[in-house]
Amino acid sequence: MTSPPPDLTAGLDAGRGFASDNQAGVHPDVLAAVAAVNTGHQPAYGDDAVTAHAREVFRRHFGERAETYPVFNGTGANVVGLQAMCDRWSSVICPATAHVNTDECGAPEKVAGIKLVPVATRDGRLTPGDVARHARGFGDAHHAQPRVVSLTQSTELGTVYTPEQVAAVAAAAHERGMLVHMDGARLANAAAALDAPLRAFTTDAGVDVLSFGGTKNGLMFGEAIVVLDPAAVRGVEYLRKAGMQLASKMRFVSAQLVALLEGDLWLRNARNANAMARLLADSVRGLPGVEIAHPVEANAVFAVLPREVIERLRKRSAFYVWDEDRGMVRWVCSFDTTERDVAAFAAALAEELGS
Repeated sequence: MTSPPPDLTAGLDAGRGFASDNQAGVHPDVLAAVAAVNTGHQPAYGDDAVTAHAREVFRRHFGERAETYPVFNGTGANVVGLQAMCDRWSSVICPATAHVNTDECGAPEKVAGIKLVPVATRDGRLTPGDVARHARGFGDAHHAQPRVVSLTQSTELGTVYTPEQVAAVAAAAHERGMLVHMDGARLANAAAALDAPLRAFTTDAGVDVLSFGGTKNGLMFGEAIVVLDPAAVRGVEYLRKAGMQLASKMRFVSAQLVALLEGDLWLRNARNANAMARLLADSVRGLPGVEIAHPVEANAVFAVLPREVIERLRKRSAFYVWDEDRGMVRWVCSFDTTERDVAAFAAALAEELGS
């Protein structure tokens, strides 16, 4: 007797929270794109027609010199990209809040052998002054050699660099013979917030290498290393394989990136996430005991709440506590967050504050 197939949908309808845009599902257009390329045989490891098309799509957004290397995830994109920019004795200046510093389990250090130089910032953004203060020890054998400045766009605190701010940091780095890396896990959200093309605050602002994020903006999985200046890297194709980021059936990663970027899906998804974050902040800003901790410029809201309210509210909806000591939480909106989701969460918070 054949056993019935397991019900894989059990437990999936657990409510919609604000813990992370990683928790959202896959956009239907992206799923359709994966299904559409699931026919016939194609060369493996990125030599397929879909990946070739994806490279052209990226060039439309980032310029004719852009070289694109699809990978599995954001940590892989950051580590391989930085590794290709650095020597074993190099250091990377980044905000203390940077994902490469706080949430990649030491992968840049362990895998790439890179020393990170974390810099305290007020709002997650580095400045030219930060570069000047921390890019020290050139030519001194006792010091790791400053090689890269790594920015995150949008930042881990939900703020966004303007093109002018990126250009100023890039100029400060380039004047010292350094390179500029951008962690673009939420790059689309930044573009939506700025109402600017992707290249305006990347290629045109002096960024050398970019990690392009897709998973947080509607993909099933998949990111990309985008080399904007080919002279800034060495051996990306070898490091990607050695770093276990080379997909054998790459067409299924590339098809998702094409679905996102060929039209305006990337922008529509990001605009919705950003709009819902603004709506959420506006909906709770006036509640007693709520402090909005950082400007809401992309798709994340940081708020300070009474500790007892945090614990009760987390039983009703998922979100992360960002700073235990301060009582600061993070709420992230996704491409599929709705006004109804926001209204229900704001009402739940109001109820708990009144308890």
